[in-house]
Amino acid sequence: MILNTISIGLLASIPVASGINWLNNKPDVVESEPTPPSPVVEIAVEPPKTWTCPDCTPEEQYVLKELQSGTKITDRNALATIMGNIKQESKFVANVCEGGARVPYSDCHRGGYGLIQWTTTGRYLGLGYFANKFGCDPSTLECQTRYMINEDIFQKVLPDFEGSGQTVAQYMVPAYYWLGWGIRGPRDTYAYTYTKQMVLS
Repeated sequence: MILNTISIGLLASIPVASGINWLNNKPDVVESEPTPPSPVVEIAVEPPKTWTCPDCTPEEQYVLKELQSGTKITDRNALATIMGNIKQESKFVANVCEGGARVPYSDCHRGGYGLIQWTTTGRYLGLGYFANKFGCDPSTLECQTRYMINEDIFQKVLPDFEGSGQTVAQYMVPAYYWLGWGIRGPRDTYAYTYTKQMVLS
């Protein structure tokens, strides 16, 4: 009985250190309060600015918007050059056949048709194939704008327009390879006018 009392006394005299319970060799369980969640901080992100043309027609405004949303073109002179060329070709009238007749796509049998006056058989038929594939009307501004941006000939010169810092005259070079115009006309004047009308907002 004396020996048992001494053993228990010795064990009771051993200090508990480092959170270890020496009687059962297990860590002490320390209750702690749960960490409150970090507050959610909302950061407002401003949408990127784009070029608009408040004084332009609804058709011009639509094409300008689609050019920016469908490509990486951000340079005002590049956009103005493209717009100036479209105005020279069609005045932004989608259902115009070369010579001025306003007809559906299937009724234009001679010359160019549409926004950029697609003239060659391959390009004219390409508009029809595109419209059929994506379920849009080839006589409309919306369908033609989509085709214009996605047409392989435009895609080849697109990197030149997606650059920046060039003058309208310099951007006219890829514009020529894109359209292959026979008559230059006032497309330069139209382009310079657009540069003055466009507003970054």
